[in-house]
Amino acid sequence: MKGSFMRSHRRRDFLKGLGASVGAGFLFNPFLDSIAEAAPGRKPKRLLLFCTMGTAPSIWKPTSVSGETPTFSESTSPLADVKQHVVLVDGLPSGNPGNNHGAPDGLTGLGFSDPAKLISVDQFIADQLIAAGTKTQIPSLLLGAESTVNGGRSPYYRKDNLPGIASPTSAYSTLFGSAIPSNTSSNDLLRRRKSVLDHLKNEITALEGNLGSEQKYKLELHIDSIRQIEERLSNASSGQTGGCSVPTKPATDPANPLAANLLHMDLLVGAFACDITRVGAIQWGSDQAMNVDLPDIGLKGDEHGAMIHTGAPAHLDLIKLEKWLSQRFVDLINKLKAIPEADGSGTLFDNTLIAWCRDMGDSPNHNQNEMKFVLASGEGGYLKTAPGGRYIKSSERHERVLLSLCDAMGVTDFAGFGDPNLRSKSPLPGLSAN
Repeated sequence: MKGSFMRSHRRRDFLKGLGASVGAGFLFNPFLDSIAEAAPGRKPKRLLLFCTMGTAPSIWKPTSVSGETPTFSESTSPLADVKQHVVLVDGLPSGNPGNNHGAPDGLTGLGFSDPAKLISVDQFIADQLIAAGTKTQIPSLLLGAESTVNGGRSPYYRKDNLPGIASPTSAYSTLFGSAIPSNTSSNDLLRRRKSVLDHLKNEITALEGNLGSEQKYKLELHIDSIRQIEERLSNASSGQTGGCSVPTKPATDPANPLAANLLHMDLLVGAFACDITRVGAIQWGSDQAMNVDLPDIGLKGDEHGAMIHTGAPAHLDLIKLEKWLSQRFVDLINKLKAIPEADGSGTLFDNTLIAWCRDMGDSPNHNQNEMKFVLASGEGGYLKTAPGGRYIKSSERHERVLLSLCDAMGVTDFAGFGDPNLRSKSPLPGLSAN
């Protein structure tokens, strides 16, 4: 009896230790959370904010709408290629409709009346994820060339205004420089690690000698399941089933801010793939200006002065720029689609919610009377989508879309975010598939 108790006690201690060893062995593995969340669901794992200056309503609105199905305007026409994933939201006023350039309303839901309470939705969600136990290397990744050009502001706040990382080389160093040796590819990362089970080979052999046939069989099943997890992680890193895909290191920082942001897009996708962050944002210019130099489409000049406030009412150059930005939004979707999740739950896009947000709804008239969003999620994602796309026009406060972003990321307690006097402190109705 005593021998049986000792064998049972040793077995429990070993299995407990084995589990702890596996956890320690993969403590810094970027796929560990994915294993725990293998079952796909409506809630995304990640939020990506695509932030630009306001637009001209006349060029952004669909040319027609049948039910909720839009006919995309020229400036948003690239979105038609991914329309089954896209929801356009229009008409929502901010709490301070007269606010314009530099006002924090866009991502905070608040104006300047109480600066101490300012927190943008990206920062709020990142804080709540940490509180819920989801910890990543970078809680919120903010990128963007020229994000404070001409004295402008970013849309990100934590009491004070938060600038994004403008330099792609600095962003790469921050994200990947210290994590990966310069002569090591991401495909080799997990192969460099010896199996946890190999480290415990002697202990496993000794324990098996003290077990009956049934107990030995159960132990073998347990060990086999651990081996499968290790193989899945290794395959994910090698690209066989998805996983961490480190982008090419930028050789230098482009002088053209739009070219710099193209590099930022790849860095952001790589950070998602390696689970370095769950909340990321990219800002195109500042609220005051964006220097545009796109020779391929014959466009050059400052977005604010030369495109928003010049050439009205046709806004031909602004249409070209907005169309180019729409294509970049589509490119982000396709980049995320191209990378499988390490846990087999689809692609990165299937587990990501993307939101195109603006600081103003009507830039030519400098107001926030009708804020606009473009939202996109993957198959079976958070959004209620339709094969032809969806267009929602609402008179509700735009903050309710920000609350939808919170809800999508599993944050349902909104205390401390936005306007405490908002009449309906809840997500925008009809947006979620739930």
